[in-house]
Amino acid sequence: MPSYDPRAPGASFQTVLDAFAQAPDLPFRDVLTADYIEQVAAEEGATFGAAPGRVYTVAVTLWAFLAQVLHKEKACVAAVARVLVLRLALDLEPCAAGTGAYCKARAKLPERFLQRLAVEVGQQVERAAPAAWCWKGRHVFLADGSTVTMPDTPANQRAYPQPRSQKPGLGFPLARVVVLLALATAVLVGAAVGPYIGKNQGEPALLRTLLGQLRAGDVLLGDRYLGSYWMIALAGAQGADAVFRLHQRRKVDFGRGIRLGPEDHIVEWVKPERPAWLDAATYAALPMTLTVRELRSRISRPGFRIRELVVVTTLGDAAVYPKEDLIDLYHERWHVELDLRSIKTYLKMDILRCKTPEMVRKELWAHFLAYNLTRRVMAQAAAAHGVSPRRCSFLGAVQTLNEFRPVLVTATADERAARLAVLWAAVVGHRVGDRPGRCEPRAVKRRPKPLGYLTRPRAEARAARLAPP
Repeated sequence: MPSYDPRAPGASFQTVLDAFAQAPDLPFRDVLTADYIEQVAAEEGATFGAAPGRVYTVAVTLWAFLAQVLHKEKACVAAVARVLVLRLALDLEPCAAGTGAYCKARAKLPERFLQRLAVEVGQQVERAAPAAWCWKGRHVFLADGSTVTMPDTPANQRAYPQPRSQKPGLGFPLARVVVLLALATAVLVGAAVGPYIGKNQGEPALLRTLLGQLRAGDVLLGDRYLGSYWMIALAGAQGADAVFRLHQRRKVDFGRGIRLGPEDHIVEWVKPERPAWLDAATYAALPMTLTVRELRSRISRPGFRIRELVVVTTLGDAAVYPKEDLIDLYHERWHVELDLRSIKTYLKMDILRCKTPEMVRKELWAHFLAYNLTRRVMAQAAAAHGVSPRRCSFLGAVQTLNEFRPVLVTATADERAARLAVLWAAVVGHRVGDRPGRCEPRAVKRRPKPLGYLTRPRAEARAARLAPP
């Protein structure tokens, strides 16, 4: 256990929770506690800053890191300024304005510490969600992948090489990130990070490492790139069902199998030969055939790029899961694109700032933890006001929470309930517009400044400009 008391006067793990509107009398109150953060910190070796008078304890460093990734101003100078303001608000001696101590403390936070907090917060929020928020009472998890870039340092290039299409010195290290997000609450319950290029580094390979997060009765929802025999079978080994768009290379024939309705039937898929990435024991444990349901929907809505949609699923009971409901569920897959946008664009995770692979991963998990804690606030506000958390704006919640943070961490017990009520009303007041069938051109109106692109490394371009005529 840590040698310091996290409940001592000053900033503590409870301060971290206060900054994210911890509430003792609403659902999700037990999702994260100060004692639990202390326990995880001890288990993962995060015990620095214990000496008297130290500014950057584990709690303060975590608080500053989360505030840094949530705020639009992400510089370490701004993060230290927030710590300075926090100490003044808590009647503590001001700290130095330099960034060295904070950066060293941030580097001491174990990656597993941040990862465990992020994943376990997401899992607990989703499992505590009311049944009314779930699809037919079941937890649905959305899978998708994206990429992030980072500073062009030798260490980052070795761990996450830039695409081969880019010339050396002109590109940026690129990492692939695959996420598992909940449909009901939008929390992240798992994420895997790997190089963008390399063997077994694609989205299916990374997603397979996340299937252990699924439980019996869950539903895995993804696009056609992920809908292979192996993904469905491995999800089934966890007791989970699957809903995917049919892969373009797999042909469908509604003239065979057990007919359930127009362009809706039950068929069997035969197990392919063992791929190189799958060990023999796991291959032998998977069934020789998969009983799946294939169904097709014709789409004539203007603005849609596709004209037909073929969905494959293990939800074969047509009485419980009608064709129309499954097609509607697949359309809900689009939420994962919006959630990734929330993380990458609104939290500005698309371009990371850290200069080593270890810190890059910590920065990713700090973003995921801040994202999940914000989603927990949205879930609490939604529960208090009887709405779905999907109807609340994530950007509105982030902006509101950032402005409320000073009054949350300094509130007395009597003030806290009133301030939280105002916060939750503000969060649910920012609603996502209901825009069915929305169609927009895939183009931007505002023109960027015509600066052009580097065609050779910056050092060479600079030397050429400075060369005498």
